[in-house]
Amino acid sequence: MDFREPQPIYLQIADHVCEKILLREWKPESRIPSVRELAVQLEVNPNTVMRTYEHLQQQEIIYNQRGIGYYVSANAQKTVLKYRKNEFTEKDLPVLFRNMYLLEMEADELQRLYEKYVKLHFSSNNK
Repeated sequence: MDFREPQPIYLQIADHVCEKILLREWKPESRIPSVRELAVQLEVNPNTVMRTYEHLQQQEIIYNQRGIGYYVSANAQKTVLKYRKNEFTEKDLPVLFRNMYLLEMEADELQRLYEKYVKLHFSSNNK
């Protein structure tokens, strides 16, 4: 995983976990990697993953079954979708719209590029 500078690593890992849930790689009520397992996979300190898991528990995206492990919450898909849409709308869309305006790009051009991207990257996915 390549980490970006402006965002804390634990939040970038949270985004990674949320993406796994949105892509349905981690299904509701399924066990997810332990703190140590994920830390090894991502090559980060286990304390960073622990902070991520605590953050995701507060958001009710995952939960801990004491002594057994962490699990994806039953409503995680909807929770993540709502959270990510809100974040995208507030942070990313204004930048995108500004760039579209500056580049004199119309919405239909963006639509074509979006469809091409989805076809290229997600055509084998059952989304």
